Amino acid sequence: MSKIALVTGATSGIGKATAQILAKNNYKIILCGRREDRLTALVKELSEFTEIHTLSFDVRDKKAVFESINSLPETFSKIDVLINNAGNAHGLDSIQNGNLDDWDAMIDINVKGLLYVSKAIIPKMIEQKSGHIINIGSIAGKEVYPNGNVYCASKHAVDALNQAMRMDLNPYGIRVGSIHPGMVETEFSEVRFKGDTDRAANVYKGIEALQPEDIADIIHFVVSRPYHVNIADLIVFPTAQASATILKRDI
Repeated sequence: MSKIALVTGATSGIGKATAQILAKNNYKIILCGRREDRLTALVKELSEFTEIHTLSFDVRDKKAVFESINSLPETFSKIDVLINNAGNAHGLDSIQNGNLDDWDAMIDINVKGLLYVSKAIIPKMIEQKSGHIINIGSIAGKEVYPNGNVYCASKHAVDALNQAMRMDLNPYGIRVGSIHPGMVETEFSEVRFKGDTDRAANVYKGIEALQPEDIADIIHFVVSRPYHVNIADLIVFPTAQASATILKRDI
């Protein structure tokens, strides 16, 4: 019987690559995202491999999160794996020059959004006394770097929530773990720099960065371990990266 995985932020980057690899490995997939055109395209692509259901909502919208997840048909209601992937960085300003709207967006998406989705799904996992939650963090959740202030704070919160979830859900046999990537080449930097593609491209200049498929492959490995094995916390760098700020650039 196929397991069911729900992936937030499934329309691009790590979320999309994760949905692709899990679909090809016999998981039924619930794709969650805001961009319906991309959801539609992904359904067309992945339906060749497995059954797909889509939910279109913004993780910041508490009402939409609960209504969407509660609307799942019976055939998709037993969620075995939750990938809390939706997240964003907005701006790269010093604390004194920070944009309040950027701060709200990062806290609402990276922290509150993760909480809303988890809160909607955890009761189902408690009832079935099984489940696996993967929280996608960041090296920013382990280290603080200049001008990273609120983004780093939001990802430190993900790290803390991951640890707390694992403790609180331990009596119910639910696995909880987090993957903290370093530099991954996705739309992340373009979003952070408000569509400035040149500035975004410079982030990866001279670096063979991780690709979304690298992280997706690790996620598949983690969720496919025997049930008595829980990979609780994992940092992943490209070889050219030694820390949040130490990089070997070949330029």
